[in-house]
Amino acid sequence: MRTTTRPPQTARAKFVYFIWNNMPRFVLLMMIALIIFLGFAIFKEQEIIAANKAAAMSTEKPAVNAVTLKLSPTVISDRINLPGSIKPWTDLQLLAKISGTVTEMMVEEGDRIKKGDIIATIEDDDYRIALKRATAAFNLAKADFDRDKSIYSKGMIPTADLEARKTGMQTARADLEDAELQYSRCTIKAPMDGIIKKLDAKIGLLLSVGDPIAEILEIDRLKAVIGIPESDVNAVRNLDQVELTIQALDGEKILAKTHLLSPSPGTVARLYDMELVIDNSSGRILPGMFVRANIVKRTIENAITIPFYSVISRNDEQFVFVEKDGVVEKRNVSLGIMEKWMVEITDGLNSGDNLVVEGHRDVENNQQVRVVKAATSIEDLKI
Repeated sequence: MRTTTRPPQTARAKFVYFIWNNMPRFVLLMMIALIIFLGFAIFKEQEIIAANKAAAMSTEKPAVNAVTLKLSPTVISDRINLPGSIKPWTDLQLLAKISGTVTEMMVEEGDRIKKGDIIATIEDDDYRIALKRATAAFNLAKADFDRDKSIYSKGMIPTADLEARKTGMQTARADLEDAELQYSRCTIKAPMDGIIKKLDAKIGLLLSVGDPIAEILEIDRLKAVIGIPESDVNAVRNLDQVELTIQALDGEKILAKTHLLSPSPGTVARLYDMELVIDNSSGRILPGMFVRANIVKRTIENAITIPFYSVISRNDEQFVFVEKDGVVEKRNVSLGIMEKWMVEITDGLNSGDNLVVEGHRDVENNQQVRVVKAATSIEDLKI
């Protein structure tokens, strides 16, 4: 037997019927709305708690002790410090110009010599005999020319014979001059002032043309050779002088004049040799000593400079703290060139600002500080 439900006929009955059939849906929607409301309320409560906590911490933080530096314009230089070495101004290898046996050595290694001093002598018998022969030949040729010249003036010999005599005399004179030159080379003399670094010749040694006799160094003036990186060539091109530090002489500093900048790199490291002239009349500086060149590339006047340690680098920003009326302010800064422990600030600071140089790593923006020392110059910070 099948039972059928009669649909409601009145409006009230229809409403009740609709509510009853959709009750599960209404309950579900109400639960979702309640969950969203509770979540939003919890989020707002968390924000309030965090803000109250931060405010409480801010009020509880004691003032940090700080040291400040009043900024004022100063001078800063862009410098590079490069190594180099000292070399003799001239390193001369003295070679034999004639063949012969060394008969005497007049100097020893390490001796100082002057231009024209005798270094060694070579056996001269062969050259002395050749000189006598050339002298006699020249005298005979000259006498023949003078006699024929007298006869020619009387018209007794042709012009061709006189010209032949003249040519013979000139040839004999050239042979004589060559013999004199060869004979003079038996005495080997110093071609310049300097010091004997090495003696290759020894008594009894048979020399051939081109054999080494001695190595002479000119050290009354020296040259410092500094390797300049390619990136700095243009900056040093017009320098007149450079300060050098000689470590072997207890760090003595001297000024050297610029002599030459190599037009091409001398090493695979692409370093351009800069040669500097050094006066060494005292003889204290020796070739081979190590030097460091303090090269000033450019100088900036009226620059704002601060100690590099006062700059804080965090993530991708660099900043400092400036104090005013006991409260610090964070300032983002742009850095320029550095000199020793000072750095140029190209943007972010002004003359008259009180820079926090100590205690700056313990503070936050807008935090109170207690200034225990207010320096007005860098020298005050060194005390």
